[in-house]
Amino acid sequence: MSLAILGIGTATPTHSIRQSDAAVLAATFAGVEAGEGRTISSLYRNSGIVARGSVVLGDPGPEAYAQTFFPPPSPGAADGPTTAARMLRYAEEAGPLALAAAGRALESAAIAAASVTHLVTCSCTGFASPGVDVGLVAGLGLPPTIARTHVGFMGCHGAFNALRVAEAFVAARPASVPLVVCVELCSLHFRYGPGSDAGVANALFADGAAAGVGSAGARERRPGPAWILRRQWSAILPDSLDDMAWTIGDHGYRMHLSSAVPAALGQHVPGAVAAGLDGTGLAAADVATWAVHPGGPRILSAVEEALGLPPAALAASREVLASHGNMSSATILFILDRLLRGGAAGPCVAMAFGPGLTAELALLDPV
Repeated sequence: MSLAILGIGTATPTHSIRQSDAAVLAATFAGVEAGEGRTISSLYRNSGIVARGSVVLGDPGPEAYAQTFFPPPSPGAADGPTTAARMLRYAEEAGPLALAAAGRALESAAIAAASVTHLVTCSCTGFASPGVDVGLVAGLGLPPTIARTHVGFMGCHGAFNALRVAEAFVAARPASVPLVVCVELCSLHFRYGPGSDAGVANALFADGAAAGVGSAGARERRPGPAWILRRQWSAILPDSLDDMAWTIGDHGYRMHLSSAVPAALGQHVPGAVAAGLDGTGLAAADVATWAVHPGGPRILSAVEEALGLPPAALAASREVLASHGNMSSATILFILDRLLRGGAAGPCVAMAFGPGLTAELALLDPV
C-alpha cells in the first residue's frame, strides 16, 4: 500500500539573518585577521543563501544579528556554550517550531489531530526526553495512546527514513494516519574559531521544521494536491566513509565535510538513481521533477551535471536554499511543498545525502 502525503506544513524561527550579516558575525567569532575575514565573506557570499532563520536571534537592534546565546570569544569561553547549554536551548525551542509545522500540515490535509494514529519525529541536532514527540501530543491534542517513533542523528536525509517508517505503518494497517515531523536547530552548533569544516558548516546550516501527514493512498476528499510515495531506496556510496561525519563534542556537534563530497556524489548519483528506477519502466530522462536536498551549491551543481539536468530542474532546491539555508532533515519537505504548490509534474525523484556517505532517494507522483 503506497503512502500518500496529504498535507505538508513548514515553520521557521521568528527571526532570520541576512547572509552578509552572518559573515560579519562569523568573522568576529572566528577571531580572524583582516585577510581571513575576506575569505569568510567570500564563502558566505558564494553559499547560494540570502537569509536563514535561527532560534538564537532576537529583535534586531543597531546590529542585524542581535543575540546573546553565543558570547564573544574569550580565554574562558574560547569554544562557546557547552553541549549541555546547547541541548537546554534545543529543549526550549524545538517543540514550538515543530508544533507550528505539524499544525499547518494537519490543516493543509484537513485531518483532525484526533485521527492521527502514529507520530514519527526526526531530528539530528538535539536530544531531550521527554521530547518533541510528547510535546506534540499535548500541543496538538493527539490521542495519548498514539504510537510514537523517533528517528535520530541520521543527518540531512532523515526525513526519508521517517517517511519509510510511516510507509511501513500504513502497509501493515491501511487505516493508519501517520504524522511525520522533522525539526532541526542547526544554528545551536555554531563553532568558534577558524577552520574549513567549521566555516562551511557555519555558512550553510539553519533552523526549521517541516511536517507531513499521510494515509494509505490519496483520500477522495483531500483539500488539495498530494504526493504518492511510490518507492524508496538507499545507497551507501563506496570509498566515502570519511567524507562526511557528524559527531558530538563538548561544545556542540561537529560537522566534517570533505571537499570530495561533490565529486563522490557526481560519480555515484546516476547509478543510484538508475538502480532505484529499475523495474519501473522509467529512466532518469523520464523524470519530470527533481527534489534534491541543497547541502550546498556545489552539491546541487554536481548532481545537476551528473544527471545532465537543465538549470531549471533544481530551481526549487536553490530557492529553498536561498530563502532558508540548509535546515538538515526538514529541508526536503520544504522543497516538496514548494513543488506541489507550484503544480509539479510527475514522476518526481527526491534525494538527500548524509554521513556514510549515504544517499536516500524516493520516487513520488503528484495527485
